[in-house]
Amino acid sequence: MIVTRPDIGFLRTDDDFILRFLRARKFDQMETFRLLAQYFQFRQQNLDMFQSFKVDDPGIKRALMDGFPGVLESPDQHGRKILLLFASNWDQTRNSFTDILRAILLSLEVLIENPELQINGFILIIDWSNFSFKQASKLTPNILRLAIEGLQDSFPARFGGIHFVNQPWYIHAMFTIIKPFLKDKTRKRIFLHGNNLNSLHQLILPDCLPSEFGGTLPPYDMGMWARTLLGPDFNDDTEYTLTYDALHVRENGGGGGEKEMMMKRSQSVAEPGRLRHNDRDTSSPLLSLD
Repeated sequence: MIVTRPDIGFLRTDDDFILRFLRARKFDQMETFRLLAQYFQFRQQNLDMFQSFKVDDPGIKRALMDGFPGVLESPDQHGRKILLLFASNWDQTRNSFTDILRAILLSLEVLIENPELQINGFILIIDWSNFSFKQASKLTPNILRLAIEGLQDSFPARFGGIHFVNQPWYIHAMFTIIKPFLKDKTRKRIFLHGNNLNSLHQLILPDCLPSEFGGTLPPYDMGMWARTLLGPDFNDDTEYTLTYDALHVRENGGGGGEKEMMMKRSQSVAEPGRLRHNDRDTSSPLLSLD
């Protein structure tokens, strides 16, 4: 199938690489090839996003330092890796949405190297608490479409669930914009929990969650994943020493030597135990909006 599409630059076609796409589409060969083609097409159509697609890119580094994304060390009860996004940490004077998306995609590139995660997949939890209407106004249809194309249609990851907590009314309204771009399977896996933790815990055990989500784990350390990617000598106040560079999206040529100003990461605004267990149940799969 690959040789029938010379218009697409398949930069990597080794067995290990293709296997992750087969697993993502349950070994359906036609669907696997479609995903593989869309993976490389998305990168060719958005060259500006991938020209410096590595952690020593200043934009990606800032997003990682601010906790985009958060990655829990332990999986959920089904072996799925849990990703966290604290939406209100988005400082729009510091991080563009594109850089946050690039940091998420790069993180997924690192994580998907693990064969267990290729099989078990991921869970995404987004905490919308204190996410302002002004911040939400920056989520334009074009930006949302870019994120959906990059995550739903063009990456070999299996998402077993996307969970929204503390979402305000304008985040509900946002779904009227993105709904036409979501696959039916994706809509069935999006759950709107509001401030009700019981519904979240029915799907993800508290033993797997940090205290921000009513779990038994300690509060999430917003700099943990950044330190994992940027190297053991990295901390929130110093420059990083190591980088990750995905082989199949490596930038051609040498990189620049500019030194970026050091900036501290922002803190999560989520407070442990702030979400309530006994509030009205507002959990529902997005499909129920049909």
